[in-house]
Amino acid sequence: MAVKKQKEKEYIPVGKTTIIAASSRCSVKIRDNYYTVEYHEERAIPCDIDNIDIKQERIALWNAVNNECDTQIEEIIKAFQK
Repeated sequence: MAVKKQKEKEYIPVGKTTIIAASSRCSVKIRDNYYTVEYHEERAIPCDIDNIDIKQERIALWNAVNNECDTQIEEIIKAFQK
């Protein structure tokens, strides 16, 4: 006899994101050597503000860490161009 599976209630999360973090890493080969840079940043999300767009906060953080790695790579490349 088959047992009917009860329909599970859909869980609705109630937790709030309080910290977001992102890391970026990049390597570049110059001549015979590889140079790797990495950057990590965490941001605290204020709990007392309800109108924060967490998706936009993540995008802004992701852009910031990627830009930092790009800047570091550019500095390495410039150092070898002198």
